[in-house]
Amino acid sequence: MILVSFLSSVCKPLTMALSNSSWRPLHPFFLMGIPDLEESQHWIALPLCVLYLLAVMGNVSIIFIIWTDPSLHQPMYLFLAMLSGIDLVLASSTAPKTLAVLLVHAHEIGYTVCLIQMFFIHAFSSMESGVLVAMALDCYGAICHPLHHSTILHPGIIGRIGLAVLVWGLVLLLPFPILLQRLIFCQATIIGHAYCEHMAVVKLACSETTVNRAYGLAVALLVVGLDVVAIGISYALILQTVLKVPGGEAQLKAFSTCGSHICVILIFYVPGIFSFLTHRFGHHVPHHVHVLLATLYLLVPPALSPLVYGMKTRQIRQ
Repeated sequence: MILVSFLSSVCKPLTMALSNSSWRPLHPFFLMGIPDLEESQHWIALPLCVLYLLAVMGNVSIIFIIWTDPSLHQPMYLFLAMLSGIDLVLASSTAPKTLAVLLVHAHEIGYTVCLIQMFFIHAFSSMESGVLVAMALDCYGAICHPLHHSTILHPGIIGRIGLAVLVWGLVLLLPFPILLQRLIFCQATIIGHAYCEHMAVVKLACSETTVNRAYGLAVALLVVGLDVVAIGISYALILQTVLKVPGGEAQLKAFSTCGSHICVILIFYVPGIFSFLTHRFGHHVPHHVHVLLATLYLLVPPALSPLVYGMKTRQIRQ
């Protein structure tokens, strides 16, 4: 209820500001879907639909299991519940409309709805990155400082960390739709994408977009750069500690503690960084390849994360 109230307080003024703006396009945006693959879009929609169903069922199951089992109210699983909640929002922000575009050719999307979708996609991607950092720090505490781990990361601190990640993601990405108020859109409101991605919308503007592009790049470097550095430092310290532990079995047990988290980190960051680099610098990459990668980036991590944790975490499998 607190999360719903907070999101409502953020989105209500944003929606009113956007809907009352006189500068918005007179016509809705038109989502192309996957350019150059129009004849195959029905077939492409099938695996995307499967991924979305896996994401919904898997993450709902994890949240329900952790919520109903008091023995799982530990830092690792509470962070996992946060990650699952974020993944649900992230997948549901894109998949329904993308599938509607690919399956029933519902290409139109209202201007305000488009900007709200864009805000949710980027804000919750930032939040997911923040939760992955928190999970890395949790692994560091559990392995490097096991005696103080439970006293430092008690439920109150975990709740504050979750709230900080939520506020950071919302505040950092709130300027995205606000900065779009500066732009003047031409008659062409066709987005060459399957959803309202920030740079895809910015490219439609006829006016100067330097500020929008610079802020988008700064946010990407700030979020991904700092978070990857923090995760890298955490695992470097973990590796240093584990290598000092005598006995191969003890080392293997220590590595297995964070093995599932490492898999999820790779699933989240590798496609995201590759998609970002191809969007910014991969001018020779076919556009439909970029759109496919960007779409899969928002569906594959939410679909695979529950499977990874379900296979690697004994308590959740039982």
